[in-house]
Amino acid sequence: MVDSLHRKLPTVVVVGSTMMDMITYIDTVPESGETLIGDSFALGFGGKGANQSVMAARMGANVYMVNTLGDDVFGDSTLKNFQDQGINTTFVARTAGASGVAPIWVEKDGSNRIICVPGSNNAMTPAQATHAIESIKDIDIVIGQLEIPQEVTAAAFRAAQARGIITILNPAPFAPLSAELLAASDWVAPNEHEFAAMHPQKRSPDNDETIKDLAHQLGKRILVTLGEHGAVFTTSTGDIIRIPSPKVNAIDTTGAGDSFVGAFAFGLASGLSEELAVKLGCACASKSVTRRGTQSSYSSKEEAQEIIKGITN
Repeated sequence: MVDSLHRKLPTVVVVGSTMMDMITYIDTVPESGETLIGDSFALGFGGKGANQSVMAARMGANVYMVNTLGDDVFGDSTLKNFQDQGINTTFVARTAGASGVAPIWVEKDGSNRIICVPGSNNAMTPAQATHAIESIKDIDIVIGQLEIPQEVTAAAFRAAQARGIITILNPAPFAPLSAELLAASDWVAPNEHEFAAMHPQKRSPDNDETIKDLAHQLGKRILVTLGEHGAVFTTSTGDIIRIPSPKVNAIDTTGAGDSFVGAFAFGLASGLSEELAVKLGCACASKSVTRRGTQSSYSSKEEAQEIIKGITN
């Protein structure tokens, strides 16, 4: 991987959430008051922050996770999973109480519905995040999401920008952004629904002018994931570039957006052009939707190297 990108391993820091995913597969979700029999069930590691860190690590990045876990068995299992994935857990704290959980329903067409219960993720503090960013040497990218308190992510991003480090905000699950967090974000990377929620007229990113409009209003680089249609982003000069996704048979879209963000961050931190970094994100996300689960659907380290070669050659 170092040879293909002609540089050292990049360092990516993820300040974000961990969840234990409880996934039920079913033909169609029940209506209110209705009971249905599901097809199968899986318990897996998730949380947007954890997912993005795992994808970046499998791509080959040197990854640090900044998070707080509960003192329950889910916290123990999550910590071991990070260590098994080669993710640095120096800045993962523990607190009394429950770790985060995410009940997920996946329908026959691969679409999903998710409820996040943050638990110990809400125990994270701005001081914890700032200390981590100030302590880690040679950081290339800092990633954040909205499954932890916004003031924590904002503190991490401010510390990163003070060191000239690029920050990427994945505004999911959507909530109105604080002025402090937006100000400290270099890239804002929503999906289609989050884009529409941020747009003053609630418009979808179905045309270039709408994307340019939101980028101008936010004063930020915008990168929108479009599911099977790939992704679209604004260049430093305000132009729009659309990147298609490989055509695949999707069976489970859970975690695909996080796969994209982790791979994109890796590519950007590795010195790839923005266009190639987005292509890398699309390729990894497309691969993930062909398998069930969240982190379990992500490309292995070996598979990731093949994807990198396919993008960079």
